Amino acid sequence: MQNIDIRALLEQTFLVVLKLSAPALLTALVVGLIISLFQAVTQINEATLSFVPKILAIGAVLLLAGSFMSSTLITFTHHLFDQLILVGGT
Repeated sequence: MQNIDIRALLEQTFLVVLKLSAPALLTALVVGLIISLFQAVTQINEATLSFVPKILAIGAVLLLAGSFMSSTLITFTHHLFDQLILVGGT
């Protein structure tokens, strides 16, 4: 039975979470900033104005980055199962 470095596994998990969440979060941040600037310039104080552009932008980014995200998740899942086999195997 081999020892598994839990710290390294947790570090890889956090990196995968960052890779998977970064496109959507950064898109929401940029679109929100642009909408806020637009609202400040035009003095439109509508709170719901930013929701539709954010949803559309995040949907477009998820369509574009979906293959990258799924391949990252599949690769990490294979790695986890390989580690599980190392622990369970005798």
